[in-house]
This record gives sequence, structure tokens and C-alpha cells, in this order.
Amino acid sequence: MKTTMTAAARSRAAAWLPGLAMLGTFAALTWLETRRPLRRTVEPKGRHVARNLAIAGLSAATIRALEKPVVEPLAARVDRHGWGLLPRLGLPKPVETAVAVVLLDYTLYIWHVLTHRMPLLWRLHRIHHMDLDLDTSTALRFHAAEMALSVPWRAAQVVLIGVRPDALSRWQTLTLLSILFHHSNLRLPVEVERWLTRVIVTPRMHGIHHSIVPEETGSNWSSGLSLWDRLHGTLTLNVLQDAIVIGVPEVRDAEQVTLGRALAMPVTGPAPTGRLPDGRRPSRSARPVPETRLLA
Repeated sequence: MKTTMTAAARSRAAAWLPGLAMLGTFAALTWLETRRPLRRTVEPKGRHVARNLAIAGLSAATIRALEKPVVEPLAARVDRHGWGLLPRLGLPKPVETAVAVVLLDYTLYIWHVLTHRMPLLWRLHRIHHMDLDLDTSTALRFHAAEMALSVPWRAAQVVLIGVRPDALSRWQTLTLLSILFHHSNLRLPVEVERWLTRVIVTPRMHGIHHSIVPEETGSNWSSGLSLWDRLHGTLTLNVLQDAIVIGVPEVRDAEQVTLGRALAMPVTGPAPTGRLPDGRRPSRSARPVPETRLLA
């Protein structure tokens, strides 16, 4: 009985670890942003974070209600019945888990591209991009309707790749930690970030993706490994951070990004024209920097 209780206690502790890692990472990055900010902020930090957490709460409730009851049972069935690609390959368990995480990351890259290219998905994903500041809280700012529409894609990822529960859990944790990190407004030494960008997405790299300039928004789609942008030719690094204006062209006023307006934006907000309020198309405010100053 004692052994059984110990095993149960360990299982409960393991279930709490991803949540604790997320909370700890969020708190640490939010504090570090105030000490070493990468970009100048537009809104007061407290109001900005509170609004994004409110939006995130609705998204989390949607995931719990719609995604969790679908995706986790599917992963369990993959484990029992050997559905999908990876169980058929007979790989050692650690290798299979690693490959599953990589393939999930790649198919998330594809989903991210679709959220920008398909008009309906962009109307929803634009809520994430319309933030006038980019920081750790923006990583959690996704409209609940976008989360609902992502459930079939996530289910297809699990079934077609053949993702078992442990691989799914590891990918979810790693992805969440990654997006908290690369959305953060944390200034790292340029030399460190140049090295990190060879492998993973970093704050400077993802900041370019949140630019109002279409050519920059249409790059740096990766969420975990930067490999996918390199393979598809969508990597952009030679943009000065001080030249980046965060957000979407149509929404440039803080009054337009209040909680109520953000939630209603897909229906009542300005159409995604790609133009500034005065009708101009945004363009780079500075010429691209040479390769020797990447991520400057």
C-alpha cells in the first residue's frame, strides 16, 4: 500500500510540473522584461498584462472544454492501436518521442502559416498580432474561437503522426515554454541570441514577425525550432529592433485594443486591409542591416 501511494503521489507531482514550469517561466520573464527591455513599450505594463491574461483565460477554458477531451484520448488510442506513422517504424521509444516532438513542431509551423493566409483564420489570429506591445503575456493572447478551430488540426497531427501521450505532453510543455520565451520583451546579448537563433526562435527573431510591415509579418513563422524558416526560405533576421513597429496596420490606437474590443474584433473590428488608418501601406522605416549585424 505504501508503494502504491508513493507511486500515486509521484504521478500527481509529475502532472503539476508543466504548470509550475509555465508559471515560473512567465513570472521570471515578466520580471526580467522590466529590467532589460528589448523594445520601448506603448501601454502601461499592468493594464497590458491583465488584458492579455483575461483573453488567455477564455482560451484556456476553450482548450480544456474542446481540445483536451479530444486530443488526449486520441493519443491514448494511438498508444493502444499503433495508429499513425511513427508506431509503424518500430523506433526506440526515446527516438520516437523526439521525432514526434519535431514533427509536431513542423506541423505547427504549417498551421501558423495557414492562420495568416486563410482569411477566416487571420481574422481570429489577428487578435494575437494586434497587441501594440509584444511581451511574455502576448504569448498567451489567442482568441478562444481560434483555439476552437485548431482542435481538428491538433487531432489530425496526433493521429497522422502517431503521437503517444508522453510525446504529446512533452511537446505541449516545450512549445508553451518556447512561445513564452520568444514573445518576451527581453533584451539578451546580441551574440547570445545570434547563437540561439541557429536552433530556436528568439525574442528578436519573433519580434520581426510581429511587425506591421507585411514582408516582415510574412516571415519567421516557426514556434520552436528555427529550422523550418530556414528550410522554407522564410527566415528574416536583418531588421533593426528599433525600426520595428509592433501590431497590425489597421489598429494603431490603444482604445482599439481594450478587452471588449479585442474579443469582438473578428466581427466588429476594422477589416484586415493591410493598410494604416490613413490609407498608406506600411513600409520599413530603415533599410535592412547587413548580414554582419544580424539581430542588431
